Amino acid sequence: MLDLKFVRENPEVVKQNIRNKFQDEKLPLVDEVIELDAQRRATQQEADDLRSNRKKISKQIGALMAQGKKEEADAVKEQVTKNAERLAELEKLEAELGEKVKKIMMIIPNIIDPSVPIGKDDSENVEIQKYGEPFVPDFEVPYHTDIMERFDGIDLDSARKVAGNGFYYLINRGFTYCVPPFMIRSDVVTGVMSFAEMDAMMYKIEGEDLYLIGTSEHSMIGKFIDTVLPSDTLPRTLTSYSPCFRKEKGAHGIEERGVYRIHQFEKQEMIVVCKPEESMDWFHKMYGYTVEFFRSLDI
Repeated sequence: MLDLKFVRENPEVVKQNIRNKFQDEKLPLVDEVIELDAQRRATQQEADDLRSNRKKISKQIGALMAQGKKEEADAVKEQVTKNAERLAELEKLEAELGEKVKKIMMIIPNIIDPSVPIGKDDSENVEIQKYGEPFVPDFEVPYHTDIMERFDGIDLDSARKVAGNGFYYLINRGFTYCVPPFMIRSDVVTGVMSFAEMDAMMYKIEGEDLYLIGTSEHSMIGKFIDTVLPSDTLPRTLTSYSPCFRKEKGAHGIEERGVYRIHQFEKQEMIVVCKPEESMDWFHKMYGYTVEFFRSLDI
């Protein structure tokens, strides 16, 4: 999620970033969240002033009572009551405005790195690197699910159950392997994805503040929630292998053949927590590790 201060100070940058992601319907949200934030801060300031004056007025009442000025003290007490009622209104309004701001900020997309080419869909992807030449055999290549069916690796007629043992590749690059929680709380979910994405992807556990993970990176990132990491302990490099669960509600290609869009699968993840100026270097390192692994399989 973007820093609200950054949005206030750079509204046009945020808007252009939205255009670059071809999400123009989100453009009005920038001005809306800035206005709501201004209202929230004004409300907070008035509430802080009332809280600050509360102690002063209490001392004033004590002094008036000590001087025998009961009528004046009663008048000040009446003002205290009015202030308390106003403060209650402001606190309620502040919470409502804060929630509205949070929901909008969860929808406004993060800033794209300048190196990322702009394209409306995957047809405009830019090829960065290519290994070898495509091999075309002199026979018809079976579809991958057909191959799996031949050795009982998949049963599409029985609720698309996948058989066989999973496997994973542990990266020998200084990453710490961890087994993450397979369920996470809502505050972790909203810290890593938007409400719309959460509704479309994650399964909610009824009666509890828990969701099944759609990817282990969420619970690995959640490990650092509300944590300030000393710079000399960075970078933190983690890798995990876990089951993942997704509703894939409205997902593109959900009705396609194969096992691309399924509700349960297993996946390897890498995350790095580092200084902002080092993030692009780590992105390229992780990309390189992924390429190296696939090349080791001659893919």
